Amino acid sequence: MNAHASTAQADRSQPVHIGDHLREWRQRRRMSQLDLAGEAEISARHLSFVETGRAAPSRDMVLRLAERLDVPLRERNVLLVAAGYAPAFQQRPLEDPALKSARQAIDLVLRAHEPNPALAVDRHWNLVSANRMVAPLLDGIPQRLLGQPFNVLRLAFHPEALAPRTVNLAEWCGHLLERLHRQCEVTADPELIKLYNDLKSYPIPARAGPLSSDNVAIPFKLRHGGEILSFFSTTMVFGTPVDITLSELALETFFPADERTAERLRQMAAGLP
Repeated sequence: MNAHASTAQADRSQPVHIGDHLREWRQRRRMSQLDLAGEAEISARHLSFVETGRAAPSRDMVLRLAERLDVPLRERNVLLVAAGYAPAFQQRPLEDPALKSARQAIDLVLRAHEPNPALAVDRHWNLVSANRMVAPLLDGIPQRLLGQPFNVLRLAFHPEALAPRTVNLAEWCGHLLERLHRQCEVTADPELIKLYNDLKSYPIPARAGPLSSDNVAIPFKLRHGGEILSFFSTTMVFGTPVDITLSELALETFFPADERTAERLRQMAAGLP
């Protein structure tokens, strides 16, 4: 599914019957009824009856089909409600006492990653938390662009934010767009689709050519204090979440791609309170 198709699908009236929901998710995953039936260990005939409304699935079957289709937890609740069942997954704020251990784990990872920058974002790429090394890299960016919560991707593309400081802007923003596009296809989230279309409107140059064979990952090269800092990034998620908030959180951790960057980060960390 391309972004145009995703947008068109998001603009359509939402399905109300469980069969319509299941069919859309199955088609989004490019699975036939036979494929999904085999994965879920039911007959293709019964699945067809469910999709057309001739049979009502049990609660367990809805959850089993959603799991095989890798439906996000938020949307699994939508499927359950459409089938006439109560939602199964809660969405708590991070401040909820039930998420105390998860919140502590996030803070621990962010702190332990210093002197390298790391941050946590929600499903729409809004900043949730960051370690002390992120703020110095944002020095000089207009405060109106850093209102809480600010969108990390918009900051990367904005001409008054990180875009003019990014040495390899075409490659880095191209990578971010490709990643966001995959998220749009997987989730069909209208807000992510809108974000993708908004980011495409920014004046980002086209890639000049293929990456050098010396690169093992697309680096993020940032001008800072008269120097060029070079990073590669990794993404961490909770492995087995049953809470919607946790399932949609991601930790973006950055590592120095060369010794000069590593040394500069150590110096910056030593000067922080």
